[in-house]
Amino acid sequence: MKKLNGKWAFVTGSSRGIGQQIAKGLANHGCNIILHGRKMENTKETIELLKQYDVEVDAVGGELTSQEDIRKIIDYINSKYQIDILYNNAGIQNKYEDIFNHGTDVWQQVFHINLFSLSEFCNAFAPKMKERGYGRIINLSSGIRDIPQMAPYSASKAAVDKYTQDLAFELKDTNVLVNYIDPGWLRTDLGGEWAPNDVTTVLPGILVPALLEDNGPSGQGFSAQDFKETE
Repeated sequence: MKKLNGKWAFVTGSSRGIGQQIAKGLANHGCNIILHGRKMENTKETIELLKQYDVEVDAVGGELTSQEDIRKIIDYINSKYQIDILYNNAGIQNKYEDIFNHGTDVWQQVFHINLFSLSEFCNAFAPKMKERGYGRIINLSSGIRDIPQMAPYSASKAAVDKYTQDLAFELKDTNVLVNYIDPGWLRTDLGGEWAPNDVTTVLPGILVPALLEDNGPSGQGFSAQDFKETE
């Protein structure tokens, strides 16, 4: 598969879980990484993990419900780096409860992190990718359905899918490929301890949209578990 030597990727929510696996996989392909956590110190574990790879690593911290924090992250990255690959991985779930109990505050918090911050990062980096004629944007989706107790979360992910398709159409024929991927039900902070798949099973599938050849598919959905390595 295509190597990513010399390229830079920004991975939101990469202090642990799926984001950490994404960072590890990209680094294994020679990609330099900018990590993100709610607080800078949260990225220390992933920074240590990436020392085994011959890549450059930086990190940013910030709450994705805060416009000020998002702006600071964007300004810092744009002042130092050229982003080739964007993984919008950070996300939250709502509390599992009756659909009629989800107040506006719950919907706003979930959409702020799962959709609004994602669009802010796309707005910041996609135009620059377009100018250079290269970019890969990967938005984390979900296969969740028919669970009304999780309506805010599932609705936010449906919105991510539609936004991804629209952005891909906007960037058609620019070699900025925009796709979404369902990592599967994993044993993470979000997925819970009863999930059937270990977080490591997102590799190598989670990397497929980042490794697409030039002018490859865009506006499409992938499932990381379709590429799960078998023993």
